[in-house]
Amino acid sequence: MYNKIILIGRLTADPELRFTPSGVPVSRFTLAVNRTFSNKQGERETDFIDVVLWRGLAETCANNLKKGYMVAVDGRLQIRSYDDSQGIRRKAAEVVAENVRFLDRGRDSQYGPAPGQQKSGDDEFSEVPFTEDDLPF
Repeated sequence: MYNKIILIGRLTADPELRFTPSGVPVSRFTLAVNRTFSNKQGERETDFIDVVLWRGLAETCANNLKKGYMVAVDGRLQIRSYDDSQGIRRKAAEVVAENVRFLDRGRDSQYGPAPGQQKSGDDEFSEVPFTEDDLPF
């Protein structure tokens, strides 16, 4: 069996960091991912996908990512069930992240390192200048 998800998109809000009762860090954010095709009106639709991060990855992302930043997430799809406030059984689909790659240069510097990363010569994105106009979303 195989359960692997790879997404590239932009955060819709700053990640929220919380801690379980036993003190384990957990963070969440929603990723906006454009579809590769247009609808009947010629517009590209967007999927909004919930992402959950645990432990060190949760803290790193919560401390370094902001709304609008572009990231690549790989992880696994998780479907969980819960009872809502009216006692109705619901299901939620979310991606449990195993790795997050910061793709954005950030809003504050035009070509500086991505948030939380040092610039290095072997980084495949370190020498690629781009602007918001170059992106499909």
